[in-house]
Amino acid sequence: MGPGRRGGGGQPPPTNVLGGPLLPCSVAPVTGFFRDGCCNTGPDDLGLHVVCAEMTAEFLAFSKARGNDLSTPRPEYGFAGLRPGDRWCLCAARWEEARSAGLAPPVLLEATHIAALEVCSLEQLKAHAVEG
Repeated sequence: MGPGRRGGGGQPPPTNVLGGPLLPCSVAPVTGFFRDGCCNTGPDDLGLHVVCAEMTAEFLAFSKARGNDLSTPRPEYGFAGLRPGDRWCLCAARWEEARSAGLAPPVLLEATHIAALEVCSLEQLKAHAVEG
């Protein structure tokens, strides 16, 4: 398990990429691998859903073109679809892929889990940071 990943009982609270406590990303829509509003992670989160990002139309189109349609409602899963301005816990690799293509959405550093640093550089995350 990587740095700061959520573990069993007695584990310290999750940490963000700045070394502080992990703040919530979004509860409307509810995000996170555990659907707890935070970009927490654990051993079952193989996609590493740890980057708290603010959606843009460009990123949503990019993600859809890559086979992950985040904008279309899926009522059978209780998913209303994302719109520009919504915050969502993205897979670190997808955020990095979008960054490389010049389409990375803005990031909320205080709500981005430290495990994102396994894939993304702190320098790049900071370059795309917005205030929470």
